[in-house]
Amino acid sequence: MPSLSVTDIHTLIRAQEKAERPRLLAAALCAVVVSVGAVVLLGLSGWFLTASAIAGMGGVLVAKAFNYMIPSAMIRLTAILRTAGRYGERVTSHDAALYALAALRPQLFSALSRAPVAHSLTLSSGEASARLMQDVDAIQNRFVRLSAPWGAGAATLTGLILCAIAGWTTAAVVAACIAGGMVCAALIGHRLSRPAGQQVQATAGRLKDELSSLMAAAPELRAYGMTQWAQQRLTEQAAPYDAAHYKLATSGAWIMASQGLFTALAVAGVFFTAVGGHPALTAMAILGAVAAIDASGTLMTAIRQNGAVAGATGRLNQLIGKAAEVPPPTAPLAPRVSITGLPPLSTRARLGLVGRSGAGKTTLVERLMHLRTPVRGEACLGGVDVADLPPSAARALFSYAPQHPQVLSGTVADNLRLAAPKATEDEMWAALEDACIADRIRASGLGLKMPLQENGMGLSGGERRRLGLARAYLRHASFMVLDEPTEGLDADTEAEVLRRLERRLSLSGQGLILISHRRAPLALCQNTAEITGMDASGRVLLNPLLSHGPRPPNTSSQSMAF
Repeated sequence: MPSLSVTDIHTLIRAQEKAERPRLLAAALCAVVVSVGAVVLLGLSGWFLTASAIAGMGGVLVAKAFNYMIPSAMIRLTAILRTAGRYGERVTSHDAALYALAALRPQLFSALSRAPVAHSLTLSSGEASARLMQDVDAIQNRFVRLSAPWGAGAATLTGLILCAIAGWTTAAVVAACIAGGMVCAALIGHRLSRPAGQQVQATAGRLKDELSSLMAAAPELRAYGMTQWAQQRLTEQAAPYDAAHYKLATSGAWIMASQGLFTALAVAGVFFTAVGGHPALTAMAILGAVAAIDASGTLMTAIRQNGAVAGATGRLNQLIGKAAEVPPPTAPLAPRVSITGLPPLSTRARLGLVGRSGAGKTTLVERLMHLRTPVRGEACLGGVDVADLPPSAARALFSYAPQHPQVLSGTVADNLRLAAPKATEDEMWAALEDACIADRIRASGLGLKMPLQENGMGLSGGERRRLGLARAYLRHASFMVLDEPTEGLDADTEAEVLRRLERRLSLSGQGLILISHRRAPLALCQNTAEITGMDASGRVLLNPLLSHGPRPPNTSSQSMAF
């Protein structure tokens, strides 16, 4: 698999073409068999029918002397070869495309996750989905159509050989018509199909983005009676997408029309240049020319799709290029967090962050983890400014339970293993127990296989938050960052969650950075800091405050005193 340091999507595609070379060569060979079989089948059939008719008109003796066994056997053979070749081409070309796409998608997702947060996390779910799904699917056409030039070339050569039997002039006329058709298709593709295909890819991303946001707001839209407004908005967004598809279909129609025109010219050319020759040979040349031009239609189809492929590769190239801007990985950092204005935090230290809503508490912790673009001079990790660290190095220090955890469509185990892919069932149950949600999972009767809908539909807000807390428990990191972990919980459940959290922190030795507006969670922290806002440079402003929470064991009072 190519390294993700590669900065060009075309390099990744070429690497997959090299990896799938045996299948692609098999597809090209099958395409040659299909094209040769189709042209020979049609040309030979024309010759056989015409010659049989002439033999029949010649009388009984001529008809009996006519050898129809060999031509009929050859017709059956070419029909079988064409059918088998078509099946082989479809299987091998699509097999190569699917294997290549299966390798490309993880690489692109990794590039997206490694890209600067100013780029990757500003992509909406609809736009990201369009790039990873629709744009990658468009590249599938590149792999499937790689056999098209081989098939078109074989069809052209075979057709010209059949025409040459009727006369070299006939072959020259047909060659000119085939060349004219290809040039015309290329011009139409460049002027019409290419920009239309690029518009289809771009407008599809915007349409999916709009659809994703409206679906997320569906409950509010229904509650306020705004479904008609949403439908109208979606219709307006779909209009450019439909218009681009119409342009693409129109360009395809023009290519087909040009193909029909040059087919007619080729037939007329064969008819006039072969006048005076044997009628059976003339029929063979006419049908051979028609079959050759028709077989080149696959190449014309590929030309029509070039715009979509070019648009897709251009958009995907942005993901690869952005990932290359990230600093290279560094050695593991020392478990020390230094926030400007506060003493350094080491493991077992616990810091609470308070402040009015919107002051910048979540902004600060997400900058530490490169979930937002860091501000230079605001914090250091392991003695290195956060702004100078690659995201992977910064995130390795933290286990994070956000205020609004994302729940993916899948099972409970699937969601928990996002934090620890190798977590055992016992470890997952222990995390669920400490998050006080194990009973809810057991009550489903399916345990860790309990299905969860997208965005946690079917779970309450408190249950989603506790599931996110259990997920954070599974990650072995130096510091745990919890953003409003008990928001939405009743007093009894909150007290039990905090009691188990205290026990887990004491056993694991993890440090804690906790954001809350509630007194009970902050009692876990021996120190707190108030976030008051941001200065002109965007740096978070804070005031250190002494907390009255318990001091965890093995923590120096001198190192944490404000």
